[in-house]
Amino acid sequence: MSKEVVILTEAASLHIKEMMKHNEEEGAFLRVSVKGGGCSGLSYGMGFDHEVNADDLQLEQYGIPVLVDKESALILQGTKIDYKESMMGGGFTIDNPNAIASCGCGSSFRTAGVAGTPEEC
Repeated sequence: MSKEVVILTEAASLHIKEMMKHNEEEGAFLRVSVKGGGCSGLSYGMGFDHEVNADDLQLEQYGIPVLVDKESALILQGTKIDYKESMMGGGFTIDNPNAIASCGCGSSFRTAGVAGTPEEC
């Protein structure tokens, strides 16, 4: 498996660093994960973590230490995380080349090999 499981853009990295500072999470890892749920079956998760699990892959991009568990890594391989600002505000965008379907809300998806656990919207 390539080291580029998750690719952070410079814009995303800058915003993540701001969030770490604002939330007093400097020194924490950024954990990126996939869990069952959402209208299409799978949902993304991002948050700060202070513990490395035995099945975690450790990456570093733009000085941000990133953790991805091995099960999520298979689904996230090559996923690009960006941060975009618009007149309506800003937010993270996730471009997963493995997603074959997503719902209208944009936060739920499925892949050819993993259907997840779809829920009502």
